[in-house]
Amino acid sequence: MKKADARERFFEREMQIRTAGRDAASEDAHRLPYEPTPYAVLEKLADSGWIGPDNLLVDMGCGKGRVSLFLSRVTGCRSIGVDFNPDMIAAAEENLASVKGNVRASFAVRCAERYEPPADADRFYFFNPFSAEILRSALSRITGSWYDAPRRILLFFYYPSDEYIDLLNGSGALIPAGAIDCSDLFPGDRRETILCFELPG
Repeated sequence: MKKADARERFFEREMQIRTAGRDAASEDAHRLPYEPTPYAVLEKLADSGWIGPDNLLVDMGCGKGRVSLFLSRVTGCRSIGVDFNPDMIAAAEENLASVKGNVRASFAVRCAERYEPPADADRFYFFNPFSAEILRSALSRITGSWYDAPRRILLFFYYPSDEYIDLLNGSGALIPAGAIDCSDLFPGDRRETILCFELPG
């Protein structure tokens, strides 16, 4: 754990952003507390080859912007962070203003269930930000965008809940595309993985 904590502090200092800590201020029956994805997990995703400079990544439930800023900086992708909480987006904007390094990122106050993805958005990231009911609506919007503008879309789900997995496997349109094992980072937890699903181009 100490090694993981040191990694967290290193990247916060190195990127000159503040995204650490858990925040349950906006938690309710459908929205889960803010908790950032560990940097070590994001490093694995960045190293996977699934995200590059030609991609547009949407972080659904972005909180303070860690995923968007880190992955844009490391992979060169464009990124959009979406969150329903204006306070979180304000914090993300502050981090965007102070971040060290070349990033192509923006943030928007939007409810995931009503968010219309850009026609060129082809990567989506989720870290259990909301209930399965909201996820179902968000996936419907993403699938609708895919029908309107066919392209290969990859969706990443870190630490997926059983409800998420059941919904994803039963969606019909989504195809399992692989997984990134993160159990070496946090041993003893079967959910320490990033599941990838695909809408084929």
